[in-house]
Amino acid sequence: MNFPRRPFRPAVALRAFPTLAVLATLAALTPSVAPAASAQIENPKSKIENSAAKPTVDRFSNPASQISNPPALFARENLLAWCIVPYDGKKRAPAERAAMLARLGFPAVAYDWRKEHVADFEREILAYRAHGLRYAAFWDWHDDAVALFEKHHLAPQFWLSVPNIPAVPPAPATSAGTASSSTTTPAPAASSATAPTPLTEPERIRLAAEKLLPRVRRAAALGSTIGLYNHGDWAGEPTTMVAVLRELRDRHGATNVGLVYNFHHAHDHVDRLAAHLALMLPHLLCVNLNGMTRDGERLGQKLLVLGQGELDLPLLRTLRDSGYRGPIGLIGHTQDDAEDRLRDNLDGLAWLVPQLDGAPPGPPPLPRTGRRPARP
Repeated sequence: MNFPRRPFRPAVALRAFPTLAVLATLAALTPSVAPAASAQIENPKSKIENSAAKPTVDRFSNPASQISNPPALFARENLLAWCIVPYDGKKRAPAERAAMLARLGFPAVAYDWRKEHVADFEREILAYRAHGLRYAAFWDWHDDAVALFEKHHLAPQFWLSVPNIPAVPPAPATSAGTASSSTTTPAPAASSATAPTPLTEPERIRLAAEKLLPRVRRAAALGSTIGLYNHGDWAGEPTTMVAVLRELRDRHGATNVGLVYNFHHAHDHVDRLAAHLALMLPHLLCVNLNGMTRDGERLGQKLLVLGQGELDLPLLRTLRDSGYRGPIGLIGHTQDDAEDRLRDNLDGLAWLVPQLDGAPPGPPPLPRTGRRPARP
């Protein structure tokens, strides 16, 4: 059957279909887009450039005290791997390392390096990106890395130890003159009038902050945070680290400084951990775990697998009860296969965490690496 054709009448169509009327009104009110602008919006390269105009900042850039809705403290999504680049018996290349971390379920990495790794800095960045890993932190400082972070629009933390300012400055070098080599008369001892004057604690703090300041400012320009981390001695005491942070903030206006706390450099702190955590808590960026035994460093047991130290459970409980809710680092730091070492620490953590809430311990996991030696 043939139906007669009727002329299209827009007014009738709009009355019959109200939705069309609304769409027609919106179209009339929307300004047209010029072809050149439309082409620019559809250009994939322009999309990439526009989206990368500002560095990507994730929760690893801020103290845990400033993060809302953090994951469970010891959940896999809250973990990062640390000390696994120079510390790896298999000497993995960047792509192999990234694949290994993804296989273990780590979401993030703190990158440490030595001179031989500088040539791989960019390959490491690209490998992490390919596997969806967050480049959370860079150990120490290297100008080549800073340039690459700018190129790839990254803003990782920089983990730096506080400069160790001696309480008594070294004596200034004295000129010995041009005496002949046959002269055997010893140089006179420095008099008390020329001996260096001991520095006060505020002076040591001020000098340490001033040494850090150029890198603090450079990191700020990149959008990065400096994480001051403990590495022993005066500079690794939490009281020193907090004082230097406050000096940088109060005297120099630096707001991009936080703290990183390493258990394996804190064997002397085990009895003071609760007080130290309370002091550091507003500024803590990350806490890196380690199996802990009393006097471990002195006894040659500085690095233990989690679950192998008799202090592990009480120290984890202290950490949990402190209110800290930021990232947790698991370390390699041995020349074992880094994957085996990380698996051991994951197993140890999984064994310890239920015990924090009173669950019976059950049989401990058997480590693949670094079984604890018998105490003397």
